Parts: sequence; C-alpha cells; structure tokens
Amino acid sequence: MTTILIFLIVLSLLVFVHELGHFAVAKWSGMRVDEFGFGFPPRLFAYKKGGTEYTINLIPLGGFVKIHGESGEDSEDTDSFASKPKWKRFLVLIAGVAMNIMLAWVLLSVGFMAGLPAILDDADLGSATVKDAHVEVLFVLPDSAADRAGIMLGDHLTVIDGTSVIDSEQAREQIGLIPEGTEATLTVERKGESIDVHVAPELIEDDLVAIGTQLATVGMVQYGPFSSIWQGGVATVNLTSATAVGFVDLIHGLITGNGAGDAVAGPVGIAVLTGEIADLGFIYLIHFAAMLSINLAILNIIPFPALDGGRIFFLGVEAIRRKPVTARLEGMTHAIGFALLMILVVLVTYKDIMNLIAG
Repeated sequence: MTTILIFLIVLSLLVFVHELGHFAVAKWSGMRVDEFGFGFPPRLFAYKKGGTEYTINLIPLGGFVKIHGESGEDSEDTDSFASKPKWKRFLVLIAGVAMNIMLAWVLLSVGFMAGLPAILDDADLGSATVKDAHVEVLFVLPDSAADRAGIMLGDHLTVIDGTSVIDSEQAREQIGLIPEGTEATLTVERKGESIDVHVAPELIEDDLVAIGTQLATVGMVQYGPFSSIWQGGVATVNLTSATAVGFVDLIHGLITGNGAGDAVAGPVGIAVLTGEIADLGFIYLIHFAAMLSINLAILNIIPFPALDGGRIFFLGVEAIRRKPVTARLEGMTHAIGFALLMILVVLVTYKDIMNLIAG
C-alpha cells in the first residue's frame, strides 16, 4: 500500500504540472477550458468555477484538459482552440512538455541543495561538497553470479575478501583478480545492515569473467543555492538528451524486433520501481521523479495521435497546406490513437504483472 500511495503521489504531481501547463496557457490565450480532469472516467467528483469543470476520476493513471474546439471543431467560436492563431495553439500544445521539463529542473535543483546522489568517477564537481562517498551497485545482470548470490541494486560494496573497498576502480580490479569459479566473500551494506555474500566470478560472454554487476563510486553532492540552480539545469539538459536518445533506440528496437520491448514498463512496473527507489531514501525519490517527468515530456512530444506531439503534427500539416485538416478526420485520428495507447497500456501492464508473478 505504501508503494502504491507513493506512486500515485508522484504520478499526480507529474500529471498536475503537465496539465497545468496546458490549462494556464489556454486560459492566457483566451480559450475556453471545459474540463480539467485527474484520472480517467468514470467520474467521482466535479466542481465548476469560471466556466471550467474540475473533475476527479476513478482511474488514477493520468489526466486531461478539455479545451473547447481542440480537435478543430467550432472554429467559428472566438473562445475555441481552433479559432486562435497557430502560434497560440502551438504554445498551448507544447506547454505540458515544457512544464514537465521545468519540474525536473526544480526537483534536481532542490536535490542539489539538499545533496543529490551522483557518480563521482571522473566527474568535475567544481565547488561541490561531497559526503558519504561509497561504491554502489548500479546494475545487477539477471541470472548472473551476483544475482544468484543475492546482491541487489543500491547495495554499498564495502569489503572484498577482507580488504576494504576505496572506490569502484579498485573494487573492479580486486574482483578481476579472483580466479574463475573461486568463491569470494563480499560485504555489502543494505539499509544500514552489513551482509556477507559469497559469489564466484564466471564467464559471462566471450572472454569476460565477472560477477555481473556495474559498480560506481557514488556520493551525496551538494551545492550552494545559486550553483544548485545552474547544476540542476545542466543535469536536466543532460537527462533530457539521454532520454531522447533512449526513446529513439527503444522505438528502433521495437520496429526491428530486437527485444526492446523488455525495457518498456507500464503503470505496474513503474509503481514497483518507485517503491524500490523510495526504499533508498527520499532524495533518491526526488531524482527518480525528475527522471519520470522528463520521460513524460519526451513521450508526449512523439508525433503520435492523441499525444501532444500528434496534435503539433496536425498543426504543422495545417501550416503546410494553409488550411486545417477537417475536424472529423483529426478527431477520429486522435480517438484511434488513444484507443491504441490504452491497448498498449493493458498489454504492458499484463507483462508487468506476469513478471511480478514470475519474480
């Protein structure tokens, strides 16, 4: 229940900020906003003020802003979306994405003020204060020696066969000296508890002998208020760029059938991951929420029907043709796109549940 609650709080924050962007810019542009809704119907609660109906709906997996004439209809009404200049419509459509990027910037800036976990290996930290430097497990290869031994994501590696671990480079070198098949004792710290695990390096691929972990020297990096805002912006740009590249690779993998679907997680998978991140600490959850916000922004800018990017695509078609696509065609396209997205959510959710059962 705690995991579900944390997930819903994080999701609600991301959705609220995204939809608030659409809502605020639409109001500023003189458009009539018919409904500002959280979740998807059936409706649980409604409150009307200033011509807008604010609703809370049963399925808490998203939200929406219903703008008068947003699918091209009622273009003769002066307060409709369709009647406004293209630049105003573009601002309304891009506002949700922009707000999610800005939220990530705020979260990361706050995180750097409080002290945010960062990889220290080869990092230029400038004026930062570094605390609690340690070697952390960033990834565990499924069904590897480390996985079978019980090593987990987020574990702090402290000792290898009686020798204290200083940094990730020294840890990798020491693990590399252990002969294949020879069992070594690794001490990890997990939630304040020291745990000994016994693991033997094995051949993973080609000539690579390892235990199957990705290690890094991690510490809490803290900046002053002004530096935090700058570093938060830099981190936001880097994360956005990396996420965009990741989406391109993912889509390419799905199209070419290279198994990229395994990297896709639905609401259930994200909820489980949120719980795991929350167990690491609140500051980790802030960083994760920033990453989710950027993912939501990139996802929405994809030119697929029913997404913000799909609506921007139709706006671009209108600019090229010098006349809009018919409201019926655009509305039908977005309806089909939304249905396909819901089918995808159901399929991915089913996959997540099967993975949970199998795990």
